[in-house]
Amino acid sequence: MNAKSLPIVRTVADLRATVAGWRRAGETVALIPTMGYLHEGHLALVRRGRELADRAVATLFVNPTQFGPTEDLARYPRDEAGDAAKLAGAGCDLLFAPDAAEMYPPGFATSVSVGGVSQGLCGAFRPQMFGGVALVVTKLLLQALPDVAVFGEKDYQQLQVIRRFVRDLDIPVRIEGGATVREPDGLAMSSRNSYLTPVERAVAPALNRALVRAAAALGGGRDAGPVLAEARASILAAGFASVDYIDLRDAESLAPLERVAGPARLLAAAWLGKARLIDNVAVVFAPGGSES
Repeated sequence: MNAKSLPIVRTVADLRATVAGWRRAGETVALIPTMGYLHEGHLALVRRGRELADRAVATLFVNPTQFGPTEDLARYPRDEAGDAAKLAGAGCDLLFAPDAAEMYPPGFATSVSVGGVSQGLCGAFRPQMFGGVALVVTKLLLQALPDVAVFGEKDYQQLQVIRRFVRDLDIPVRIEGGATVREPDGLAMSSRNSYLTPVERAVAPALNRALVRAAAALGGGRDAGPVLAEARASILAAGFASVDYIDLRDAESLAPLERVAGPARLLAAAWLGKARLIDNVAVVFAPGGSES
């Protein structure tokens, strides 16, 4: 398959018609929502979708409702033609690429609000984000009605928000998380990495290194307070301008933790030049393990 043979639809009606044809043939469907400017992390989600279902639909929509007035909506990187070629190579069956008017027609007046897991972390620094994510993902799930939808664990809080409202609203779709895909030096792949200068790109892996060290210490039984302070200082010393947060949370509820006693997640967001980088790692409780 090449970019020319990848079907692209831009209306909900055309999306539903294509999916309905697959349904009549007895085929299952996976949905992979994206904002485009795709990298290997996105393509891994497409391939995972093809493992879980007969057909894979990727969506490409830079969703305005999840950007604040001073954020990077206008300069968010875009490359539809390049994305289509990459998706075709990954085995995607259909690209749904609507415009804003198709997703939010005149008179649109509905919102989706999720409490609990959306509070704190990125929710504290980007208060509009998760309402916008919940709204657009709800629409995409109802537009495509897939059997499964695949989202990356790099955006871990977002993944937990999506799982929460899908359960709460009884949306009949299984939500699957895909492991974070990293560069060889550990930097989590992200479309916003394109904002980094060469010097900043060399600094960027320090975020993941600090998280990995902190996760080992926390898993070994150390209290969160001093470990997180050490990790924050390490990130800043590496050359990051500021750290929005670095926090230890329960892996499912995202409730704050002082010590690890079960499944946990260490999450961080920090600024490097024009890029706000986020990352997270699992924390495994292993008392007596490394605390270095």
